[in-house]
Amino acid sequence: MDIFNQHMPASKQPPAAGKLLVAEPFLADPNFSRAVILLCEHGEDGTVGFVLNRPTELTLSDLLPELATPSLLVHQGGPVQMDTLHMLHQSPATLGGTGVADGIYWGGSYEALQDILASGTALDSELKLYVGYSGWSAGQLEGEMKEGSWLVTDPTRELLFETPADDMWKAAIRLMGREYNHLLNMPVNPQLN
Repeated sequence: MDIFNQHMPASKQPPAAGKLLVAEPFLADPNFSRAVILLCEHGEDGTVGFVLNRPTELTLSDLLPELATPSLLVHQGGPVQMDTLHMLHQSPATLGGTGVADGIYWGGSYEALQDILASGTALDSELKLYVGYSGWSAGQLEGEMKEGSWLVTDPTRELLFETPADDMWKAAIRLMGREYNHLLNMPVNPQLN
């Protein structure tokens, strides 16, 4: 099924773990306007994912001062449980975690992260940290899909780890192919046009 989905148009792909949700241009919910979300779990119990393009002004050292790593920016993964810290990364050999897409892992060992940071190793291009997450109860995301709120496509490591947050929504739209390019210049609020 996964090989089949890679060749389906973005609008026809079903949501699944390891897929991107890309907000349609006029989605009004301020938590998800122009959001790009990596889904990490999707099943009969519901869905969990992380908004990839909502950086905060927080760094890891703001949340965990003992780590003293001011350069690691923390993103807002979504509006649910804002007191939790999550990581997406490309380093399963050192951090562990669960594979969610090709070369992309969720979770892992915070002790290993602490050891890596103590050694002075730079992780900016391999690791993203998130407070909170995005969640949907069973059937809720499917309802939003029927309303046309989301497009589904495949992630790339470059999009997750190298694309600036301000450029990520348009980059995700471009991943879907030329037939979606008309969405790139649509205003956030068409009534202001």
